[in-house]
Amino acid sequence: MSLVLGTALAGLAVAGAMMLVRLVRGPTSSDRIVALDTLLLVIVAAVAVQVARAGDRYYSGVLVVVSLLAFTGTVVVARFLERRGAR
Repeated sequence: MSLVLGTALAGLAVAGAMMLVRLVRGPTSSDRIVALDTLLLVIVAAVAVQVARAGDRYYSGVLVVVSLLAFTGTVVVARFLERRGAR
């Protein structure tokens, strides 16, 4: 079980690194927003793997808060980009 969780964390680390590259190099602001949203989802997944690894439910609240912040942030920025494109 520990090997599977370690592999999952390694995969999430690679995905996070790729999202950081897209966040920095993204040619448009839409690319950067999608990369940031995906990076937040990778963080949520990493915390979930850590919860499974530790067997402690202490970080469950962190999962809920980060998920809600990621969703809210994405909606707010999408509305901003939509209004800016209408002008």
